[in-house]
Amino acid sequence: MHRPKRETFDVPARTNTDPKGILRAVDTYRVQPWGLYMARPADHVQFHYLESWLLPSAGLRVTVFHFNPGHERDQDFYVDIGEYHRDGEVWHGVDHYLDLVVRTGRSTTLLDTDELLAAHAHGLLDLESSELAVQRAVGAVDGIASHGHDVTAWLGERGMPLTWR
Repeated sequence: MHRPKRETFDVPARTNTDPKGILRAVDTYRVQPWGLYMARPADHVQFHYLESWLLPSAGLRVTVFHFNPGHERDQDFYVDIGEYHRDGEVWHGVDHYLDLVVRTGRSTTLLDTDELLAAHAHGLLDLESSELAVQRAVGAVDGIASHGHDVTAWLGERGMPLTWR
């Protein structure tokens, strides 16, 4: 069982320190009153580029992965549940294990409940954070589903219009 994944987003330095501690160059940061957009290359076997929005008030990170040929997945958006906050010009994220896969217009699937429960059982995530993760995930599934499984429509209605490259 791994500890919650932590990430740092340094806007002035245009870097992202990923959960493995690797410093990554960022092509684009856009700061909005309600969130932070990041776009950067990736040297992952499955994808070559990623775009994410950190949404602190919702406890969400919404990501679009640009997959490499042969590694495509049937998903439009990947949503991490966690804690995201800003400290001056540097943003921080702590993943709380739960994830959603959104297939726009078709379905929203909740993943990794087993990881959340195991993390709590091992003392890696306290009860309050675990409960909040479940509440955020259930609220997001409900909101996305009520908007035809369209995460951008749901968040746009909540005052967080997501734009992508």
